[in-house]
Amino acid sequence: MRRLLLALPFALLPLAVAHAHDDHDHDHAHGTLGAHEHGVAKLNAVLDGNTLELALDSPAMNLVGFEHTPSSDADKAKVAAARQQLEQPLKLFGLAPAAACKDDAQELQSPLFEASEQHGHSHADINAHYQLACAAPAKLSQIDLGPLFKAFPQTQKIIVQLIGPNGQKGVEATPAKAVVAF
Repeated sequence: MRRLLLALPFALLPLAVAHAHDDHDHDHAHGTLGAHEHGVAKLNAVLDGNTLELALDSPAMNLVGFEHTPSSDADKAKVAAARQQLEQPLKLFGLAPAAACKDDAQELQSPLFEASEQHGHSHADINAHYQLACAAPAKLSQIDLGPLFKAFPQTQKIIVQLIGPNGQKGVEATPAKAVVAF
């Protein structure tokens, strides 16, 4: 599953650097240069043959409303609910039904999911990697991120990097402009 996604950061590095220099909202106090910006998530989407790989990287604040170790029952319930939603990529990413994509593999990572091992992470992220098998990938011309924005309303912008049959491009998706085309 990591075959394509491991190469992706290197292929997209020039775009990420350009974005970091254009982004004047970066967090100077923490020196992150926008790497961890509340309200903003990153999505890498790679369509290669019949395989669609999606990698979502988001501050936990966007998905659960906090980043501290979940200690109260309410916080633990929010983490569990977010994880349950993230385990259903076909409900979060609107894909053309004609493409007949099925969830093949997934991996969710966050210090919040291993709360008992976590000690004071101040900027917790949630990473979700999906591999989908699509019977008719030619029918997959776009991804609708509307369901993702609706499920996690604190997410205000998703920086999307797409690699597909038409090449590579970067776009920004918002709740008002949630459909991104390959």
